[in-house]
Amino acid sequence: MTDEVTIVDNPDEHRFEIHVGDTLAGFAEYKLLPTTIVITHTEVDPAFEGKGLASRLVRRALDVSRDTGLKVRPLCPYVAEWISRHPDYQAMVEVEVE
Repeated sequence: MTDEVTIVDNPDEHRFEIHVGDTLAGFAEYKLLPTTIVITHTEVDPAFEGKGLASRLVRRALDVSRDTGLKVRPLCPYVAEWISRHPDYQAMVEVEVE
């Protein structure tokens, strides 16, 4: 991939976005609660699949959330699976109290 990849938080759209050059290649939608970010959906445009963009996007969203002291509730199956494969992010997962 020769174009520059950038990842930004777009709070007006409630999502993190990954851009390749000037093109929106994917996003991770979220709902922000006082102490938790609820990641509801992650999507990468089919033209950009297989390039590791979803993983980069999730890592950045989680890093930003951790840096601001947020826990994460991964409702998106991709994000939940990603966290299960990266032990250093598992402590961020919000434990539900019953």
